[in-house]
Amino acid sequence: MKNKMWAPWRMEYITKAAKDDGKCLFCKVLKQKASKNNLVVYSSKHSLVMMNRYPYNNGHLMVVPKNHTSNYDGLSKTENDDLHETLRLSIRVINKVYKPQGCNVGMNIGRVAGAGIDSHIHYHVVPRWNGDTNFMPVIGEVKVISEHILGSYDRVAKAFKEVSK
Repeated sequence: MKNKMWAPWRMEYITKAAKDDGKCLFCKVLKQKASKNNLVVYSSKHSLVMMNRYPYNNGHLMVVPKNHTSNYDGLSKTENDDLHETLRLSIRVINKVYKPQGCNVGMNIGRVAGAGIDSHIHYHVVPRWNGDTNFMPVIGEVKVISEHILGSYDRVAKAFKEVSK
């Protein structure tokens, strides 16, 4: 066995996944008030933005339509326009807060495409920096996230308030 790497935050993910009741995570969140508990940083008429609890990089956001659909064509033009305006706003916030050198933006539609939550489409917005993929994830199979999720939440939620005025 190679060197041991500790990632204690994974236990929360494993434990919650085992208790998953099969209901859509995003629909559960939509029934709640935006807060640090559910990591919702912004909400528009037809979309919401939340921090990814298990991020690939600091500031990893998910932009979610409020309409529960697994099909991109399941959104009306109004919902689609709102989703993409919210996506644009999210990228502006990421650029303001983290000053990345680039950004990955993507939507996985369907489980075979890599969707972890395949019943409710959503975009991932992941800030990227030159050299952010180094030996840790490649050799050690561990990703180092340097900022606590609640610290990220505070910074991103504040920036959404400033940018969306």
